[in-house]
Amino acid sequence: MRKIIILVFSIGIITAQNNYPIVLIHGFMGWGEDEMGGYNYWGGREDYAQMLRDEGHTVFTVSIGPVSSNWERAIEVYTQLKGGQVDYGKAHAGKFNIVQKPKGKSYQAIYPEWDEEHPVHLIGHSMGGQTARMLQYLLTHEIMADEKLGTPETSELLGGVSTNWIRSITSTVTPHDGTTLADVVTKTIPFVQYFVGIAGVVGNRFYDFDLEQWGFSRGDGETWTSYVKRMRTHEAWATKNVSSWDLSLEGAKELNGVLQADPDVYYFSIAASTTERAPDSPNHIAIPGTSILTRTRSKILGSRVGYWSDGTATDSTWFENDGIVNTRSEFGPTTGINGADPIVEYDENDLLIPGQWYSIGPFQMDHWNIIGHLGSKRTNALSRHIFISQANRLKTLPPF
Repeated sequence: MRKIIILVFSIGIITAQNNYPIVLIHGFMGWGEDEMGGYNYWGGREDYAQMLRDEGHTVFTVSIGPVSSNWERAIEVYTQLKGGQVDYGKAHAGKFNIVQKPKGKSYQAIYPEWDEEHPVHLIGHSMGGQTARMLQYLLTHEIMADEKLGTPETSELLGGVSTNWIRSITSTVTPHDGTTLADVVTKTIPFVQYFVGIAGVVGNRFYDFDLEQWGFSRGDGETWTSYVKRMRTHEAWATKNVSSWDLSLEGAKELNGVLQADPDVYYFSIAASTTERAPDSPNHIAIPGTSILTRTRSKILGSRVGYWSDGTATDSTWFENDGIVNTRSEFGPTTGINGADPIVEYDENDLLIPGQWYSIGPFQMDHWNIIGHLGSKRTNALSRHIFISQANRLKTLPPF
């Protein structure tokens, strides 16, 4: 059994071996810089991207579909970094009846130099960790527009093979094996409502679901409540081309069968837990100090059994959680049809090797505390330390 980590310690004098930029990828229901009236996804009232820049790191943030599938989110990350028109692929667009190249999704490059000579480190929170893995897959595999004819897609990302563009992937409280939180869309809306309220932008157009490929947009003068209601009832939720599928047990298992660890990439997973085992049962309950927004959901996850399509059920090892994701799901992918990725506990004295996951934690905090939201003085300090320590750790990795 893993021991809850409450404190982290300095990793000592940093000997930089690379100076690759860090790209921060937000999770489900997330947002980009300047989209929530100055309230940051990374840091809340603080700005973690700037904090890391002040520590000497080059940091970029992206703003991608908060409820879109990992396929579409990964393509948006690529296009925002490299610039140009989003292209979800002819085959993907035809399969899910979406707009292949939405007119409103054309971007100025954030990091146009990005290539095998100028790699990046990816850090994803929650679903952002899955998105980072999907991006690595799309970069290194040729995607077919027509499988029967063997015709590749025409975009540079999907139609080609690009290796050594990503040096490391760090997932932060990512549901690699999915989450047993049923109705994940409905259950997490209160968090976004809370953040929107803090940002003071309820009723205006700051927050957008970025679903132009679905033909979905917020109407002029439309209230936040009406906008969310329409989004919840959209027909796309019945498909696999949506976040709720990728975050489910079965959807994550399907992803894990494809998105296997790359032997040239370093992988880290950062886990959290805001529960402890109940004194009279194997169930888990919230620890003292858990926020009121998290407490109820942590109790639900602490006793809920989930099922895969073959009838297999989760066991009590899934009860520990961070209020949104089962903690054991955060250590790395284990449910793929081809077996689990290698996962070991991180030890600062070990010689790190690519192609396997190094798990760090779990830290005693919840799904949102870890990126600076809803926290106490203790969790806020711990959160900052986690990100600074990890950014420094990434600099010590050998270059390609």
